[in-house]
Amino acid sequence: MVGKGKNLGSNAKRRSHSSKAGLKFPMAHIAQFLKVGKYAKRVSARAPVFLVAVLEYLAVEVLELAGIAARNEKKTRITPRHIQLAIRFD
Repeated sequence: MVGKGKNLGSNAKRRSHSSKAGLKFPMAHIAQFLKVGKYAKRVSARAPVFLVAVLEYLAVEVLELAGIAARNEKKTRITPRHIQLAIRFD
């Protein structure tokens, strides 16, 4: 049966759930935290995807604003002070 079912050969490339969803944060770790944390009896497969997407979005926004704050002070590194300023003035 050629072309049927999953490709389980040696040339099959493994992709993580995060890469399939186009995310950078580790979705497997968040899924494990949701299951172990006992927030609910059952956790859907889409819950960690949504949560990781939201966390990644927030991180990008804060780092972007912190980068602007660092650039305003003519610095090349983001320090905790820049992150604090980014959050305070947002």
